[in-house]
Amino acid sequence: MLKIFKRKVTKMFREFLVYHNSSLEFRAKILTLMVSANGEIDECEKQKLKEIAHRIYDDQDRAELLIDTVHEYHTKIMTNNGLNFEHLIQLVAKEVKEVKRFCTKIDIDMLKQLQSCTDDEEEEELLFQQRILEFLQTLKDECKV
Repeated sequence: MLKIFKRKVTKMFREFLVYHNSSLEFRAKILTLMVSANGEIDECEKQKLKEIAHRIYDDQDRAELLIDTVHEYHTKIMTNNGLNFEHLIQLVAKEVKEVKRFCTKIDIDMLKQLQSCTDDEEEEELLFQQRILEFLQTLKDECKV
């Protein structure tokens, strides 16, 4: 019970309570781009997301907060609650241009793991995810120049 309460409070006030919150939120945004491409987060994507979060962060709480933040952004997109997919893409591009260190947070190989959850028959979704990866790679390449 206490753990659930702590998690909810941290989620509500993560901007003030979480060290390097902007970095965590940026990572959540790029992960959300991949998992929201098909409109839902299936079990495979949930498992891959969990693996990725725990690979990024050794701290269990921080990894869980990243997963919660991805789900929060996904819900906002799906319910059209102040955020849509295009706006999220614009936010990611803007943040990369404003904070150059975010370029290092874009790990294309890690994001490709999420693409493995999409069936080969779903060509449109695979193509859409590929375009997202190309967009993120372009952002990353622009930072190196």
